[in-house]
Amino acid sequence: MLLRYFYDEKLAHASYLVGCQATGEAVIVDPMRNILPYIATAKAENVKIVGALETHIHADFVSGSRELANRFDATLYISDEGGEDWTYQNLDTIKHQLLKDGDVFKIGNLVFETMHTPGHTPESISFLLTDRGGKADKPMGIFSGDFVFVGDIGRPDLLEKAAGMTGTAEAGAKVMYHSVERFKELPDYLQVWPAHGAGSACGKALGAVPSSTVGYEKRFNWAMHYDNQQTFMDDLLNGQPEPPYYFAIMKHVNKVGIKLLKELPSLKTISSFKEVQALIEQGVQVIDTRQAGSFANAHIEGTINIPFNKSITNWAGWLVNYEQPLYLLTNPKHLDEILIALRSIGIDNVMGYGDITNILLNLPAQPSLESYDSVTPLQIAESVANGDVHVLDVRNQSEWNQGHIEGAQHIMIGTLIKRMNEIIDDKQIIVQCQSGVRSAIATSVLQAQGKKNCVNLLGGYNRWQKEAQTQNV
Repeated sequence: MLLRYFYDEKLAHASYLVGCQATGEAVIVDPMRNILPYIATAKAENVKIVGALETHIHADFVSGSRELANRFDATLYISDEGGEDWTYQNLDTIKHQLLKDGDVFKIGNLVFETMHTPGHTPESISFLLTDRGGKADKPMGIFSGDFVFVGDIGRPDLLEKAAGMTGTAEAGAKVMYHSVERFKELPDYLQVWPAHGAGSACGKALGAVPSSTVGYEKRFNWAMHYDNQQTFMDDLLNGQPEPPYYFAIMKHVNKVGIKLLKELPSLKTISSFKEVQALIEQGVQVIDTRQAGSFANAHIEGTINIPFNKSITNWAGWLVNYEQPLYLLTNPKHLDEILIALRSIGIDNVMGYGDITNILLNLPAQPSLESYDSVTPLQIAESVANGDVHVLDVRNQSEWNQGHIEGAQHIMIGTLIKRMNEIIDDKQIIVQCQSGVRSAIATSVLQAQGKKNCVNLLGGYNRWQKEAQTQNV
């Protein structure tokens, strides 16, 4: 048997290539949209990709199953559980097999048994894998999708919080209790291969270890130690992170399908300040992907700063309007990777890009550039205490609950654009997060939305506690 692990750090998403070397066949479990890594591995291992397995209709990334179907005529192995609202659509031209609890299918000498594990979503399934090539008659592991993670389980509230489906959070938590009880009946030796790791918004306490075992999770996973359903439900629903806005879009995209990557238009190149300015005047979204310090020193008015790093996917998912065209100001050598990241969450409306370094080196005589200042806690502590400035805290709700600057206003960064009318701006705004990273993005958003009297707090709440708060200023 062949088993290969793929991990997208920007999405904290794990996928797997599972192959039978005897027959030269392989399938991909919970594939990402960028299928090139699977193609390269399959070629290196001399196997042919014949199928794609999905544990559920994903909410946090675009599945690559349809890309695999188009490229290799692969069969989709997908859930037929959860009722009519949770059935995949537009599969008429795609080979597929619908699966219910207990259904079994084979790929060469590999046997996959379907286990319905609802809770995260109604249609969620897991796959128990047995390698008959080694003459085993018992499964060696389970592809658990977003059901069981290392140290955590899937959240049941996404449908309600992200898609507005009232009542689904409690209903999901209730069935998740029974799914967990069923999981605990599995043999301790079974390996657990989840679809996400630390950093994913699909749970609240995911571990950073790639895999685990049923026995280890039964002993150390917080969710495995309840004998009261209501207590389990309360604890499961409490403290879940805010789901990005794009989650609702992903649910729809993965249910009905999305354009193939080869069908997306070619990008237009923009090369001048005037072109960028014209786009902004037309209401087009323009994202500058430089690091925060460079952006703060000088940037084109109306642009938003989402730095190119492993968080670019998350913040783009919160802040980009999917209905509007998008242009990028970036280093061209990063363009392909940025496009992969954005398209992984269905941001397909990238129409063009410009080399930001060259654009800033060839400015007109009187360019309309902006900047913003950053301050330390000690520099503004007295002003905060006297009420001379307004503190805007853009952290998550759980961080705010654990402690915040007295008198601060709390608006989570991802919701800023939709809540601009709530922001108090009669004084200078001190934008603050936990460490100063998110607040830099938030400051760029505020400036682009016309709120120019804002500065970024260096070091965020962490530094505030160490410097200003400890000195009782």
